[in-house]
Amino acid sequence: MPEVDAVPLSQLTTLRTGGVPARLVEAASADELVAALRETWATGEPWFVLGGGSNLFVGDEPFEGTVIRVRSSGIEELPGTRPDTVRLRVQAGHDWDALVAETVERGLAGIEAMSGIPGTVGAAPVQNVGAYGQEIVQTLVEVELIDEATGDVSTVPASELGLGFRTSVLKQHYGSVPERSAVILSVTLELARVGAGERPIAGAQLRGALGLDAADAVSLRWIRDHVLATRARKGMVLDPEDPDTWSAGSFFQNAIVSESFARTLPAECPKWPLAPDLDPVTVIPLAAFDGILPPPPIERREVKVSAAWLIENAGLSRGFRFPRSRAGLSTKHTLALTNRGEATAAEIAQLARFVQQRVHSEFGLLLQPEPVLVNVEL
Repeated sequence: MPEVDAVPLSQLTTLRTGGVPARLVEAASADELVAALRETWATGEPWFVLGGGSNLFVGDEPFEGTVIRVRSSGIEELPGTRPDTVRLRVQAGHDWDALVAETVERGLAGIEAMSGIPGTVGAAPVQNVGAYGQEIVQTLVEVELIDEATGDVSTVPASELGLGFRTSVLKQHYGSVPERSAVILSVTLELARVGAGERPIAGAQLRGALGLDAADAVSLRWIRDHVLATRARKGMVLDPEDPDTWSAGSFFQNAIVSESFARTLPAECPKWPLAPDLDPVTVIPLAAFDGILPPPPIERREVKVSAAWLIENAGLSRGFRFPRSRAGLSTKHTLALTNRGEATAAEIAQLARFVQQRVHSEFGLLLQPEPVLVNVEL
């Protein structure tokens, strides 16, 4: 394996926590990544893959296993399947925002609203990254991956990844293991050729975030610039000089609850139905109609609830932290738990548990962490 001198994972994660791993391996290509994974899996020791380190919360103790850092990069252009489209096959270790910048430069639409999201391309499908109404599921065609169970490399269509709200069959949710233990080697997206000119924006959520009307026309460059500015105001663009960005992004997921539970929350709590409210259409053959319509089916819809609103209205304001603690909520965005300077994982975990307890006490809902937790528990 291309093993390198191990360093504290606090130097390789955006939350700036983590002890020293027993082994640190860097894979600069897909072939090196496959070889490193097969060799590591053969030992039976603990392992995990590290990309940009932006969606990880790692504990203070040394990690008694192998960390494989994905450093592969590169973009291959392929023909699209529809007119005015193109496919891009991107290596897993390629920087996500660098990819977005490249697509904007080429006049390719589909991921521009996800500008500024930290991390690598290979991590994007794992939690179906998204922002302002765009999600990778909308453009993802397939991934090339290697399965831990067999060591085999295969190409898997997006439809088999179970992509949902910040989830997939590959994601390790807190307290559970992924449905499919595999590592992505490359990602293929299909994007629209729209050029550098201005055009109306179809997504209402993106228009709302950028203050656009339905008739307003803007360019991909304009969208990228304004999304980056919006994220920066929330402390969601990495800045080595700004402790508000020393985080794992949104630490808690927006809660997904039943429609009946959502009605128990205050009316002013932001809520978004996850399925359209459509009138059911019942077709009854004329010969079978007896004059009585069957009752409509009962649909149990799910609703997304703003975790930031729940935190703020549980009495935790921006910038909250315990006395003498080096961990605190961002001063710009309550969903981000930040390292204010050499905070330990224990300090951040203490703050995370307190946020969960306050929200649960006030609203009866337990917020779930969004980052992958390694060597640490809440």
